[in-house]
Parts: sequence; C-alpha cells; structure tokens
Amino acid sequence: MTDERLKAIPLKSLQAFEAVGRCGGVTAAALELRVSPGAISQQIRKIESFLGISLLERSGRTVELTAWGRLYHQEISKGFEQFALAQQLLEKARNETALVLSALSSVVNKWIGRRIFDWQALHPEVPVRIIGRDKEPRIGFDDVDFRVSYGSDVLQHEHYTELFRDWVVPACSPALMQDRAHAARDLFEQPLLHVEWERHFTPYPSWAEFAAKAGVSFDVSTPGLSFTLSSSAIDAAVNKRGVVLAQMSMISDELEAQTLVIPVDMRIALRESYFLAWDRAALQKPHGREFRDWLVAISRQQAVASAPRPIL
Repeated sequence: MTDERLKAIPLKSLQAFEAVGRCGGVTAAALELRVSPGAISQQIRKIESFLGISLLERSGRTVELTAWGRLYHQEISKGFEQFALAQQLLEKARNETALVLSALSSVVNKWIGRRIFDWQALHPEVPVRIIGRDKEPRIGFDDVDFRVSYGSDVLQHEHYTELFRDWVVPACSPALMQDRAHAARDLFEQPLLHVEWERHFTPYPSWAEFAAKAGVSFDVSTPGLSFTLSSSAIDAAVNKRGVVLAQMSMISDELEAQTLVIPVDMRIALRESYFLAWDRAALQKPHGREFRDWLVAISRQQAVASAPRPIL
C-alpha cells in the first residue's frame, strides 16, 4: 500500500470506524457522533474501498469487526487516544494560570456572571473562566478550580464553605403593576410565573406558600407557566409575562434599571444555602486564595441584601 493511498483516507472515516469499534455498533457510534447510522456505514465503506479489505461483518442489524477490522482498530485507536491526550494537555496548559469557576446556569447568568466584573476591575491581569453547568463537576478531575453549588450537592466535594441563604420576593415589570401600594392579594390577579427546579433539589418556594404566608386564598390548580431555571422565569417577568417569585441575588440589576419592581416586599427563604467548593490545588494558583476569599466576602454582602429588612 502506497503512502499516497494512506493519505487519501479521510479523517472523518477513521473517526467513524474508531467509534464503531469502541461503541460496539453502528447505531451507538452514530449516536455518539450525532450523525445517522447510514452516514457511519458510508464512511466505513470508504475505508474498506481504500484498503481493499472488509472491516465489518454484517449479520442482519448487527455488525462485528472482522479479524482485519480488529487489528486495524487496535492501531487506529492509539491515534485517537493520542488526540484526546493532546486535548487534555492543551486544556490543562490553558488553565494553569486561569481561575476556572463553575456554577449553576442561573447563578452564572444572574449573579456571579455580573459580579465577576468587580473582581476583574481589581485584578485585570488575572484570567478567569466561568462555566455555567447544572451538573456537578468532579473537582480534581475536571478542569474546575471552584464550584458554586446549591444545598446537599456540595457534599460531593471535599473542601467547601457556606456562602449565603437566598430569599425570594414577588417581582414583575412596572408595566404590570404601577408604582403604588399593593396588597398581596393584588398579585394573584396577574399571570403567575412558577419556578420548579429539578427534582434532586429541595423544592423552590411556591406561590401556594406565599399565599399561605400572606393569608390569601389560592387555588393550587390555577394554571401558569413553569420554568426549571430561575433566570428564565426572571427574564419572562422582565418581558411583562407575569409575576415571579424571584431570588433577590438575581434581580439587583433589574431593580436598579427599573425593569422589575417589587410590588409587595414579602420574602421567603430558600430551603438550603449556596456553597463554594474548591480544589486544594486551586489555592496554590496565583490569586487563587484571594479569589476564594473574594467570593466569600461578596456572598456575605449578598446575604444581607437578600434577607428581609429589619422592622424598625
């Protein structure tokens, strides 16, 4: 086989064949590569045409590697493993000086993604990467230095501290409820936006809880739109779609810009706190310990801002 012939094999075809051998079938490989099974089969036929041998034995809907296929896959896999290693090394080198913070998507969108500019103003020379991710990372394995977690999820990590307990409050566009005194019952005349977190979290405060606290009758079967992300519900409220029980930490900019108002200042605490977890090695990075201390400090400020105002 000539060098020219080898060079003619497309990398996409080799990728398809490697995935078939590793995943154990065409369908599984297609799912992983997000293409159709027919596209996978087409790519493998290209290789078989180039090499002049059969790589797969097809029996009905199942396929297996031929003896030639197993030998070829064994060698091809080494190359793809090297590709993966090269990517890991590149990511590691990229993150050696950067501080990598992972947080829940809504926390990134509405809280830390806004406050991080305060840190950047103090330390413009320190690169920071922020990752919005609802699934908990594996600190020490994934390229994450710090993680903002909610509730018992933080127990997956070794090193952590409590940040703050947030509170929710009714909020809506001023176009829905003009700037005047309102009673709690007035809220239930507006469309209600609901937040329903994923089941592994403790439940988010509901309108039924708010009604009970306010002494207002409420039919729990009242229809309404529900969101799994707090940030999405807040955006809907900004767009005049209804009233939301919004986390105080996530609406400071909207209140300042007056795209949201608090028609009735009656707050309910979340059932659990936010926590900060970290990799011990992150504290050895330049400014790593200082970054952790800054996150804790702004969280203490947020705890005060979120809590109900003391009655004088």
